[in-house]
Amino acid sequence: MKPLNFLGLAVAGLIACSAARGQDAASTPILFTNVNVFDGVNEQLIENANVVVTGHLISEISSEPLTVAGGTVIDGGGRTMIPGMIDVHWHTTYCCALQTTVITGDVSELAIRGALGTEETLMRGFTTVRDAGGNVFSIKKLIDAGDLVGPRILPSGPPITQTGGHTDYRPYQSVPSNPGDALWYWYANAVMLQADGVPEVILRTREVMRMGATQIKISAGGGVSSLYDPLDVRQYTRAELEAFVEVADTYNTYVLAHIFTDEAAQIALQAGVKSIEHGNLLSEETLRMIKEKDAWLSVQPILNDEDAIQFADPISTAKFEAVTEGTVNSIRLAKEMGVNIAFGTDMLFDPVLSRKQAAFVAKMKEWFTPAEIMVLVTSNNAKLLELSGPRHPYQEGPLGVLKPGAYADLILVDGNPLEDIDLLKDVDSNFDLIMKNGKVYKNTLD
Repeated sequence: MKPLNFLGLAVAGLIACSAARGQDAASTPILFTNVNVFDGVNEQLIENANVVVTGHLISEISSEPLTVAGGTVIDGGGRTMIPGMIDVHWHTTYCCALQTTVITGDVSELAIRGALGTEETLMRGFTTVRDAGGNVFSIKKLIDAGDLVGPRILPSGPPITQTGGHTDYRPYQSVPSNPGDALWYWYANAVMLQADGVPEVILRTREVMRMGATQIKISAGGGVSSLYDPLDVRQYTRAELEAFVEVADTYNTYVLAHIFTDEAAQIALQAGVKSIEHGNLLSEETLRMIKEKDAWLSVQPILNDEDAIQFADPISTAKFEAVTEGTVNSIRLAKEMGVNIAFGTDMLFDPVLSRKQAAFVAKMKEWFTPAEIMVLVTSNNAKLLELSGPRHPYQEGPLGVLKPGAYADLILVDGNPLEDIDLLKDVDSNFDLIMKNGKVYKNTLD
């Protein structure tokens, strides 16, 4: 008699329970009546509208009366219908486990905690995320198959770092290294990866694309949560950066790079990197370069406020304080200069703070109007995802918009977030219906 696989049973139970929360996309249409539609692009709502969902897609939006033969009718009661929100810098596994897990835990714990967190992510109204680092390939596979509840995921796979770079979380005693030694545990399990020199950069990038990445994430500058890389450090040589970009280009996709400072950002942009993640300490000169190269600045409203990330070590704490001092000015300048700006949250190692994901959208009112914020987290973020080209896994219809032919990813809000963005601080109360891919996952309408 074979021994029981208790981990397998636990995961199977988790999947069964989560999948039960979703309602299969109806074979007959769903008609939403009496809704005010924000289409993801225009500030002017389509008032008193009717919206038809057929299968996975929106088939019709009209202010004229509509009927669906044999379909389901949902009265929106005058609520605002918005597209499902998009977070372009999310960490499916890192968000939901303490940093100590990456030191003392194992890959099963990390994966299970990430899988448990995906349903909460969807229930916060995020129907799509670009995962900016981690091994989330199986979680994405199970979500897409309907076996697990969660958002659409565009996975970057393990973030690639140099020796001593951001995400090199190995113990202090790990160097000098021996080329004959086995890979560090988290590298071997593709939670992170390391590459030094052009040949190894080419190899690791190809390996990550082989795993199923839709774009490549690298660390090209100093980070906060890592101990061996001061913020001013420019990580990777020009030749190495160009190798990352060239391999990504052979797959018709792009590279996103963790960077805070000018010098690191400028050489990365010159090498062809298309998405600068964070950029809290960038000058007007660098922001102008981002605009000239039609690249993107992926920002997060991370401030030294009541939601400040707490670090156990003084080195990371000091770096966090230095970085957050530049947040307000860098986003303000980028907006004034017309830089391509995308929104993400970058929740790390704090399952409690990660539950404020939607509230972080509301923090963007420091720089944007409520209507501008809603465009940012819907159609605008969807444009950045399109840089993945043929690697983009969701191409049946557009994301981040409500129009015929678009994916049926939508939310009914009790109120109008284009006027009151603070509604997003309490999505449990204010999001009355959440649909992804034509399936209703939450419905509190009476």
